[in-house]
Amino acid sequence: MATTTDDARFPCSLALRIPLPDPRLASAALDALHVDAELSPLVRRHLSLDDARTLLCVDYQATTNRMLRVAVNSFMDSVKLVLDVMEHLDVDVLAQHSVPH
Repeated sequence: MATTTDDARFPCSLALRIPLPDPRLASAALDALHVDAELSPLVRRHLSLDDARTLLCVDYQATTNRMLRVAVNSFMDSVKLVLDVMEHLDVDVLAQHSVPH
């Protein structure tokens, strides 16, 4: 949900919390997503992990709701790509879904 913030220049904000199965995958997701900085100076994004290191915390601030929406939509596309790669290429994730012989 978008809310207002204390910074008058960036009045629109959104907090995303994305659960991941374990700390290793959460850290990998954080590392993969952290390298792509926001392109617009009208948007701020802060990425971190929670204390248990299994929840990816993403906090956005933007000058307008439209800028917030565009930035978050783009970020969610990146999250989907990271999760798809984890699902298809990560050995431990695949092991969890395999059926023992």
